[in-house]
Amino acid sequence: MTDIFIRITGRAGRITLQRPDALNAMTYAMCLAIEAALDAWRDDAAVAVVVIDAQGERAFCSGGDIADLYATGRAGDFAFGQKFWADEYRLNNKIFEYPKPVVSFLQGFTMGGGVGIGCHGSHRIVGDTSQIAMPEVGIGLVPDVGGSLMLALAPGRLGEYLGCTAARMTAADAIFAGFADHYIPEAAWGSLIQTLELTGDVAHLTPQVPPAAGPIETRMEEINRHFHGASLSDIWTTLEADDSAFATQTLKQMRRNSPLSMACTIEMLSRLRGPTLTMARALDLEYRFTARAMEHGDFLEGIRAAIIDKDRSPTWQFADGVVPPVAISKMLRPLGDKALKLEDTGMKIGFIGLGNMGAPMAANLAAAGHSVTGFDTAGTTASGVTMVSDAAHVAGDADVVITMLPNGAILRSVADQIIPAMKAGAVLLDCSTVDVESARAVAQIASQAGVMAVDAPVSGGIGGAAGGTLTFMCGATPEGFAKVSPLFEIMGQKAVHCGDAGAGQAAKICNNMILGATMIATCEAFALADKLGLDRARMFDVVSTSSGYSWSMNAYCPAPGIGPQSPADNDYTPGFAAELMLKDLGLSQQAAEAADADTPMGALALALYKQFVENEDGLGRDFSAMLPRFEGRGRG
Repeated sequence: MTDIFIRITGRAGRITLQRPDALNAMTYAMCLAIEAALDAWRDDAAVAVVVIDAQGERAFCSGGDIADLYATGRAGDFAFGQKFWADEYRLNNKIFEYPKPVVSFLQGFTMGGGVGIGCHGSHRIVGDTSQIAMPEVGIGLVPDVGGSLMLALAPGRLGEYLGCTAARMTAADAIFAGFADHYIPEAAWGSLIQTLELTGDVAHLTPQVPPAAGPIETRMEEINRHFHGASLSDIWTTLEADDSAFATQTLKQMRRNSPLSMACTIEMLSRLRGPTLTMARALDLEYRFTARAMEHGDFLEGIRAAIIDKDRSPTWQFADGVVPPVAISKMLRPLGDKALKLEDTGMKIGFIGLGNMGAPMAANLAAAGHSVTGFDTAGTTASGVTMVSDAAHVAGDADVVITMLPNGAILRSVADQIIPAMKAGAVLLDCSTVDVESARAVAQIASQAGVMAVDAPVSGGIGGAAGGTLTFMCGATPEGFAKVSPLFEIMGQKAVHCGDAGAGQAAKICNNMILGATMIATCEAFALADKLGLDRARMFDVVSTSSGYSWSMNAYCPAPGIGPQSPADNDYTPGFAAELMLKDLGLSQQAAEAADADTPMGALALALYKQFVENEDGLGRDFSAMLPRFEGRGRG
């Protein structure tokens, strides 16, 4: 018996997994054989439908056969695993995009690599024995094979729950979560497959209602409450503060798993959610992790503990559950010329403004395989970027011109130079933070010249630019946003289409007005706590899990030694400089005046940062350095 049986029967291309004693685990050879069959049948008129099933009652496919991955990884050969995952992900994408119906019958265990084979087709059938899961965090990986796409699309925060706990879904839960389409009793599968072979018509699939709602669906209120946090630490905190049976069991499940893998899973889902979600983007993000999993992650240790020594006692990195953001960024940053290749997506890109933010952004685009030409008045350069002598030379043949400039006046001046040189249909992507009126004026000039304009200011600071973890707030037409979305996936973790021209700048201004005022309030509260004799760590424990929760407190705490690492722990060396906050608050009040909006808190925040930067010691310090300012002041 071979591991896989591939044939054409009637109108159906038939693929049957034949390793029942190994729970039909997917080998590399099986992966390549399935891809070859799908390629052959794509344009074969004799094949109307593809049917994938498996022998044995216990499993459709329990995952990938990882013995070779472990052996080669222990020997220091990371290239084999990288090629295996790249080829497997290419197959997953082909199934997802296949132009003909793909029907899979998922009995018993469907996990990991089995999800990649069985859960991306057009018709995914489950029955009473079906148990579907993404258990990768238990062996030091992240949910992959395109599973992150389905987790990102799952209701509420179910994706984080399934990805971090490896919980198994029943047939009903799999349909609820989006991993399956139809429940059909397994006794009817044999005759149904015969009908598909005879007719090639998926209209003969007659789904029924599962006998009962799945147990996971009934826990959605608790899942959403505990898994809404932005980080693994947030989720740990809410679960540990709850003595319910659900929280106790969930913590037990999560403590078995790699903290690094769980933290990266949460970050991946955060990046993927939204209108820019695609299978290609999900697979690219997954591959960033898996390509590094042997050398830098917990994969080899996870396999050792689970499969080789079977001691079930892995020695994970960050075993205390506190995973620093830099470790997550390291695993998920772009891979450059080693990135996953599903198709040729290279663009000609011009980049103007290669400062502290622009240079690493341009370098990430070049490393991802794009042809990048750059210009900066200060003569700075970026890795992989071809420099030219003036802005107009950047624009001539570019598909996209990106600008990262200090203010609206300079943006208008640069736009006047480059828009006449840009070809029709190209995109001017401005990532500067400028006033709304300048963004709208440039968009109007671009439109008159047949050029699309996108205003997309960023959030995330210098570290986010280097690590490819920026957030983009975009104002554009749908066509303009769609054209540059692949670039956002390289430079950042999230892009939000906020509306038409100027909407991105408006969103950035409003966001940073909240941030500035919230940071002041957070610093004031710590200074007050000091004078009341309240321990800072205890204050953080209370506020970070109650109604005072905020990004300024939980993710960017201004008190040294409290919470996750932040600029406060590095003597307030800027992650986001106080003078930049002053600039953004000034833009917010300029916009408020133009819109006749009453923003007293924003105005007060502007006045305080103006005093801090211009008359005190704030210049060149992080904007959270307001805390030592308040520490030494009284009410007078």
